[in-house]
Amino acid sequence: MRITRVGLGAWAMGGGAWPYSLGGQDDRDSIATIRSAVDSGINWIDTAAVYGLGHSEEVIARALRDIPAAEQPFVFTKAGLVWDDFARDVEPRKVGDPASLRREIESSLRRLGVDCIDLYQMHWPATDGTRLEDYCQTMLELKQEGKARAVGLSNHDVIQLQAAEALGRVDSVQPLFNTIHRDMAADLLPWCTDNNIGVIVYSPMASGLLSGAFTAERAAALDQDDRWRTAHPDFRGDDLRRNLALAEVLRAVARRRGVSVAAVAVAWTLAFPITGAVVGARLPIQVDDWLAAAHNPLEPADLDEIAAGIRHTQAGSGPAAPKEDDRYMRGNEHLQA
Repeated sequence: MRITRVGLGAWAMGGGAWPYSLGGQDDRDSIATIRSAVDSGINWIDTAAVYGLGHSEEVIARALRDIPAAEQPFVFTKAGLVWDDFARDVEPRKVGDPASLRREIESSLRRLGVDCIDLYQMHWPATDGTRLEDYCQTMLELKQEGKARAVGLSNHDVIQLQAAEALGRVDSVQPLFNTIHRDMAADLLPWCTDNNIGVIVYSPMASGLLSGAFTAERAAALDQDDRWRTAHPDFRGDDLRRNLALAEVLRAVARRRGVSVAAVAVAWTLAFPITGAVVGARLPIQVDDWLAAAHNPLEPADLDEIAAGIRHTQAGSGPAAPKEDDRYMRGNEHLQA
């Protein structure tokens, strides 16, 4: 699979009324956004079973019905976060039990209306007592059985990846990465580059903080149904102040380049040797807002200005810029199928 540099993230399309919700979302807007992204040339969608407790996958299936088979995007989803249908307000459990993973992939295949998932990922390291070797072995078996074309690990570190690689080929890893959360560029990214593992980063706009549309007033007025952001330290106190100051640095770069702040935030991640970036959107116009990032790489002067802004604002942690020999490297754009 050769994927475009940016893909559409479907977390928000799960809607409200679940523990990691980003707030309410109209399914009609979600479907229009998916179709707009595909029409714009984006060839993959990233979701997870837990987004909306199955609802995001169902919405994607509805959107794909009217797209000709030859034009349909790759669909990536995740397993390992298990909820209770009779207590949907309770935080999902991080489960790696092989029998559970097999039930989960069957449910995702049914909700998505497909025979095979293009990339199937373990969402988080399991905390139910299952060994990493056991759930990774199950993922590799699902690939061998033809239920997934590729398999990956999301939110796993280098040590865990090394343990997984001892069992067989892991096709990708999906870490958090943006100008605030930069730690993975120090160790995980170099290791994946050296070992030819795909790196698909998520949250390049930091859940909206780096979109150019976020303010302290908006943070204070977040709806209680927006459970993720109301509970996250990035959206409170000194962290919020530093993060918004960094967003203003991105705004200055965006103004000079004639693009949106969101496009600069996404383009910053693409200056590193990654495979692609998952970028969320609720409306078609938001896709248009950041799509330019895939075609307009930042210049060295832009990267230097952002690095200076990171150091000045003291926002987040991790390397402030790609290494000179990494800039504009596209990394491994192929996921082994």
